[in-house]
Amino acid sequence: MKSIVQNLREDKNLTQTELAEKSGLSLRTIQRIEAGNIPKGFTLKALANVFETEPKKLLPSKEFIKLDRAKLINFSSLMGLIIPFGGVIFPLILTYKTNDPKNRELGKSIVSVQILIAVALSVSQILSPFIQKGLSLHFPLFILPLLLIICLKLLVVIINGNSLNNKNDLHKNLKINYL
Repeated sequence: MKSIVQNLREDKNLTQTELAEKSGLSLRTIQRIEAGNIPKGFTLKALANVFETEPKKLLPSKEFIKLDRAKLINFSSLMGLIIPFGGVIFPLILTYKTNDPKNRELGKSIVSVQILIAVALSVSQILSPFIQKGLSLHFPLFILPLLLIICLKLLVVIINGNSLNNKNDLHKNLKINYL
C-alpha cells in the first residue's frame, strides 16, 4: 500500500530525488517515509511546505487501528459454520458492545448480510425435503443448498476481510439494514 507522501509525490510528478531536493531532506529520508516511517518535526513541516498542505494531512489516519473490531466482527460470523445462527448471534453481540460508531456501522452491515444468509439457509433446508419428494429424488437434496450457502458464507467473510484490510470499508453494503 502506498504512503500518503508517495501518492502526493506521484500526483506532482516528482521523483524521490526531486522531492528530496525541494524539501531539503535526504533521499534516504524520503525512501524511509515512503516505506512506512512516519515523518515528524522538521521533516513533516518540510514535506508539508512542498505539497502545500497541512502537516497533519501527511500523517496516516488511525482508521487502520480502529477497524480491528470490525475485522473481528467479520471473522466471528464464521461461528455460523459451527453453531446454528452463530453467524448472526456472535457478530451481533460484538457489534453492540462496540463504542466506536464506524465499527458499529460496519458491524451492523456485516450482521445484516449474515441474517440474509441464515434466512436463505433456513428456507432452503425447510423446502428441500418437499422438493426432493416432489421430484422423486433418492439423493438427499438438502446437502446441495447447505454446501452452497457454506461456500457463500466463506466467500463473503473473505471478501469483506480483504476489503477491510485494503479499503477500510466493506466490499458491498446492503441498502437495507436490518438493525
